[in-house]
Amino acid sequence: MRDLDDHDLASHLATGIGDIVRGTRAGGLLHGRSLARVANDVAEDWTGEVLAVHRPDDGILSEGVADDRSRLAKSRVWIIDVIDGTKEFSTGRSDWSVHVALVVDGRPTVAAVGLPDAGRVFRSDQVDHVDGPSSGTMVISRNNPPAGIHEVADELGLHVRPMGSAGAKMLSVLLGDADLYLHAGGQNEWDQAAPVGVALAAGLHASRIDGSPLEFNKSDTYSPDILVCRPDLTEKVLAVTAGHPVWTA
Repeated sequence: MRDLDDHDLASHLATGIGDIVRGTRAGGLLHGRSLARVANDVAEDWTGEVLAVHRPDDGILSEGVADDRSRLAKSRVWIIDVIDGTKEFSTGRSDWSVHVALVVDGRPTVAAVGLPDAGRVFRSDQVDHVDGPSSGTMVISRNNPPAGIHEVADELGLHVRPMGSAGAKMLSVLLGDADLYLHAGGQNEWDQAAPVGVALAAGLHASRIDGSPLEFNKSDTYSPDILVCRPDLTEKVLAVTAGHPVWTA
């Protein structure tokens, strides 16, 4: 059995999960909730077996698996979301993603985000952000847009574009298709850990909307908000969000 370093393992997991999840669409035999349930179950089982073989001493936090609280005593914890953007996946859209992160002492030090329908996996050890002209665009949640987001966009002089998964939105900033991603409607750690790991490794800014760092492997996995943006926009965006009490209360 070939030994894999953490970056290779994360990449293989993201690729394998994407292949498994896409395979459940075969023949169009399942749809909607049935498709999403089967895809999640099969991918979670495979992921758990792989980590049990290759990293048996590490903790795991995954959306579709009961939380094993022993992770809180571990330095190394894998945070997984086999389908981020379940609604998009189950309705045939392409803006869903696969999240795999290794969090070490609360920080996503290794990460891979897959866009399976595009055949791409972004690794934190092999990534950089596109540093070109501003796109003039802010990406936001398609299913749960934050209150007051259009006022914030107006102050920043940006157009709003709704998208599906958090991973797809953060990668759109990395690729230069958007200047920033803002969300204030609440997420969980598995929505954020892998995309944040990739974004930070690529040189983007990623934080809470008050500028404080994002922390992972907490007892409460809820995360209220997030900002990912081009580094040159950070101060301006934080100044604007600070003026919106609906977000900062």
